[in-house]
Amino acid sequence: MPFSADSAETLALKALSWLIGNDELLPVFLGSTGASEADVKTQMSNPEFLGSVLDFLMMDDAWIVAFCDANTIPYDHPMQARAVLAGPADMHWT
Repeated sequence: MPFSADSAETLALKALSWLIGNDELLPVFLGSTGASEADVKTQMSNPEFLGSVLDFLMMDDAWIVAFCDANTIPYDHPMQARAVLAGPADMHWT
């Protein structure tokens, strides 16, 4: 089933919520993206920011597995949601 923009954002918000609740991983995300805790609050509805959350989680298989297992989500859904959030501008054909 293809992801709609709404379902992609919902999944990304679940990922953000999971990340916020992870005391060990949240500082790593903030440090690697340069985002502040205030940015997290103000950018929650920004598809680009939500995409960065999924990009971050996809950097490590263990993070994706932990997130998906905690939320009973198939492992390939974060990547599918990320593709929808990116839109056609992020598509590469090479």
